[in-house]
Amino acid sequence: MNYNLLAREEVGRLVEAAAVKAAADGALPAAENIAYIVEIPRETAHGDWSTNYALAAAKPMRMSPRKIADALTARIDLTDTYFASVEVAGAGFLNFRLGPKWFASVPKTILTEGAEFAKSKAAHPEKIMVEFVSANPTGPMHMGNARGGVLGDCLSEILTYTGHDVWREFLVNDAGNQVALLGVSLDARYRQSFPETADFPFPDDGYHGEDVKEIAAGFKAEFGDVRTMPEDERREKLAQYALKHNIANMRRDLERYGITYDRWFHETELHNTGFVEDTVKLLTEKGLTYEKDDALWFRTTAFDSKTLAIRKDDVLRKSNGFYSYFAVDIAYHRDKFLVRGFDRVINLWGADHHGQIARLKAGMQAIGVDPDRLEIVLFQFVNLMQNGEIVRMSKRTGRAVSLSDLLDDISVDAARFFFNSRPTDTRLDFDLDLAVRSDSENPVYYVQYAHARICSLLDNLSKNGVPVDPNADLSCLSSPEETALIRALAAFPDELLTAAEMREPSRVNRYLISVAADFHRFYNAHRILGTDEAPARAVLAAAVRDVLRTGLGIIRVSAPTHM
Repeated sequence: MNYNLLAREEVGRLVEAAAVKAAADGALPAAENIAYIVEIPRETAHGDWSTNYALAAAKPMRMSPRKIADALTARIDLTDTYFASVEVAGAGFLNFRLGPKWFASVPKTILTEGAEFAKSKAAHPEKIMVEFVSANPTGPMHMGNARGGVLGDCLSEILTYTGHDVWREFLVNDAGNQVALLGVSLDARYRQSFPETADFPFPDDGYHGEDVKEIAAGFKAEFGDVRTMPEDERREKLAQYALKHNIANMRRDLERYGITYDRWFHETELHNTGFVEDTVKLLTEKGLTYEKDDALWFRTTAFDSKTLAIRKDDVLRKSNGFYSYFAVDIAYHRDKFLVRGFDRVINLWGADHHGQIARLKAGMQAIGVDPDRLEIVLFQFVNLMQNGEIVRMSKRTGRAVSLSDLLDDISVDAARFFFNSRPTDTRLDFDLDLAVRSDSENPVYYVQYAHARICSLLDNLSKNGVPVDPNADLSCLSSPEETALIRALAAFPDELLTAAEMREPSRVNRYLISVAADFHRFYNAHRILGTDEAPARAVLAAAVRDVLRTGLGIIRVSAPTHM
């Protein structure tokens, strides 16, 4: 339940009811449809909620805002409301201060509703596909995949909590040039493993990672010497052997990382069913393609506009007869929107894919899909830091630090929290040394410690005859530390709504850190055990525990009870 929303709505009802009374008394002229706002002031000195109703009504009522505000406050009845007082400030703002009923309702409701407290309904709920990671299955996943995975998974969960129907998908690029190149690379390593062909040349543009050597060795161990097999057949067999191995490893690593998908969609499905060919044919029938240099081109520049800055056309079918990645992308998104019926598609891409956004949106427009229904969330890449220096990564030279390597060195909790700790448009410096520290400088430890500390506190209170009783009298929770903590708890649903609207999952991390800090301030300022306030403070602490546990669950980080 969103208590901030309830308070906002109550301010509106109180002010409008007072305006009706004032009009009936002749103190104010009758006025309808006043376009006013109700908001939380930036400065707490201005109250908990403020409205500009009097200023907005000044022109239609032909009166000064201050006079209108005075008439309204004289007729606002706060009996049995969430508010303790209302006052006029400045030119005519009405500032409301929350009262005991509101401060008692928040923690009690959290205990009653649990994780449901954080859930809400978006203004326009949608069926949304979130596609993320979609790494080429040609080798281990790197740090960019690791960050994109957490961002996509956390965003998906946030969208679910805010009322959307969310589908997680991984596109497996198991066709095209990269797979062919993988086969060539494997074939070279395979041949080099035999003494008589040890000097077989390796392609300059091939995959140089140690994993390629390992897969080639595994193939040799399983199938022996198949050098007499036709080259194309052997390379295809090697590529398929590697894909099976790599995709299985991807699934394993992502599941270890706490990420599961509703579907692993294979690109080969689009080719085998003729969907790519059919999509290109559709574009041709619309007059949006042309032949040039033995290739088929899409008239991308036909969609050039202020919102879609496109400088050149794009190849759909290459001179060798193979379809381009761009053609596959259009077909894949045609399947998403027009076959499977998603209202919105959100793709998480690395920042280096920025130039592809306008092209793909042009493709959507070409197949009759509103391009605004396709959202691309770009995320900046990661600097892996250790001992104050960047750990250099190079996938092609075999010196890459893979996701699997990272999870061997640090916990899944630390990895997920750190990768989700910065806005998507900000480069992330991932400090390996900080991630393994067990002190308050480590943000994930700081939040988890707050949760564990509360669990220990509540256990100790229970042993001393102070159980968590939602029916306890909470009217004593009035100190600045207590009311600040309750305000923070009440903000949880709004924080998730904002994170969903902004497509910014890192807001959850910052919120959890802030709540943990508010709890530590409360805990350090007030003794609990052995005080008259102990029952009420036990309820407040339990509410904080539940919010921390729910928030950590949303980003799929554990909430330990002991540390």
